[in-house]
Amino acid sequence: MELKDVVRQKYGETALRVNTGGSSCCGAAPGTPGCVDPITSNLYDSGQASQIPQEAVLASLGCGNPTALATINLGEIVLDLGSGGGIDVLLSAKRVGPTGKAYGLDMTDEMLALARENQRKSGIGNVEFLKGEIENIPLPDNSVDVIISNCVINLSGDKDKVLREAFRVLKPGGRFAVSDVVVRGDVPPKVRRSMELWVGCIAGALRDYDYVAKLAKAGFDSIDIEPTRVYNVDDARQLLTGEGIDADVIAPQVQDKFISAFIRAVKPTTKSCCGPTCCS
Repeated sequence: MELKDVVRQKYGETALRVNTGGSSCCGAAPGTPGCVDPITSNLYDSGQASQIPQEAVLASLGCGNPTALATINLGEIVLDLGSGGGIDVLLSAKRVGPTGKAYGLDMTDEMLALARENQRKSGIGNVEFLKGEIENIPLPDNSVDVIISNCVINLSGDKDKVLREAFRVLKPGGRFAVSDVVVRGDVPPKVRRSMELWVGCIAGALRDYDYVAKLAKAGFDSIDIEPTRVYNVDDARQLLTGEGIDADVIAPQVQDKFISAFIRAVKPTTKSCCGPTCCS
């Protein structure tokens, strides 16, 4: 099965589970019974959760809270790459106000249906959910002020294309402000090979310096990676055991090597000068 199909299947199953009264197990809801996932749990405070339908919170499979960290202003246009059940889109729509707009982009039909239902329940009008892939964003050039994402870019098999597309749709001066899992140091091959862990935000993660290099290659500047969570052996033990992998063997090898990070970058307002006469 192709990676994209695995991701679509797993996220579709999550949406259906939430629709029948369950949770993403584990999503962002504080205190979810039986939740052992150290990456996706307890990301949104009660104040944020109270602003949107519970199903949007329960369906969250992120690794951070980009809406709490990103600068989002009234009247701006925000795009969430891999919007899932819509939690970050709905929170962003409240931030930009009625003169702004928040787009959510997702490839999974079940998640899109859940997100649109969450929008209906919330009564928030300045939102639009689009079907598509983050490698081919269905929006015009220079049309977005802020791009956010929550532990989705690492799931892509072509991260360079994702970042080029993000650069394309951002307006000059637009901000890239995403949460993602980042790797520091070497990772055991068994973890890299696990499709389940890839979907769970581990195996697809870039090394920190590779993320910086790819953003720069796409054209971004003012690049910064800010750790928000550092995962220790106990965190890894919980996650790996849940995936049927021998945690005693693997966990010590991943001590502090996986972090959730807030990744910022800016699209320059002018093109850089690449030759001796281009700026004359």
